[in-house]
Amino acid sequence: MVALVIGATGATGKDLVQQLIKDAYFTEIRLFVRKAVACEHPKVKIVIVDFEQLEDFAEEISGHVLFSCLGTTLKQAGSKENQWEIDFDIPYVFCKIAKRNSVDTCVLVSSYGASPDSYVFYSRMKGTLEEALEILNFNHLVIFKPGSLIREGTDRLGEKISVKLLKCLNGLGILKRFRPLSTAVLAQKLVKASKQVQHRKEIIELEHIFTY
Repeated sequence: MVALVIGATGATGKDLVQQLIKDAYFTEIRLFVRKAVACEHPKVKIVIVDFEQLEDFAEEISGHVLFSCLGTTLKQAGSKENQWEIDFDIPYVFCKIAKRNSVDTCVLVSSYGASPDSYVFYSRMKGTLEEALEILNFNHLVIFKPGSLIREGTDRLGEKISVKLLKCLNGLGILKRFRPLSTAVLAQKLVKASKQVQHRKEIIELEHIFTY
């Protein structure tokens, strides 16, 4: 099986790639990145692309399973417009090409609370992407909605604080359904879902990810 990955340089993406490398089910892993990355393995193919000109690389966007882990923060993006381009425009165009090339399954990392009707910009952006991908009509679409993520070596101060706070509350038996999730565990669930999906659309909510 050929896996396509966008967002491979992020925390979840890196863990996902390692899971895919170890899984004999996948014989080729194509990583679509802006610039060369250090990931030498016989199964891995690095595809350097211009994400603003994805149609130029359409022939490479073919395989069996697409994993979309692409995303950024408003601080890193610099503006809502830039964040929308990274978190919505690029994944949508990539998925649209993949569907056109008969990719069967799409596994998307979205976010808890994502909804196209949300008043929160980030949640609305993620929800709008979910809705747009559903319209593409993949044979199988799996949407994961994690909450706070534990990213090894993260430099996101807000994330560090929220994870520590949640861990403290969880220890007191409070908000256990919102307990932080490590990117390594999330990556394991993404791979598992890609192999056992049974319905055209499956949404894995925050409280169900740990037991999926």
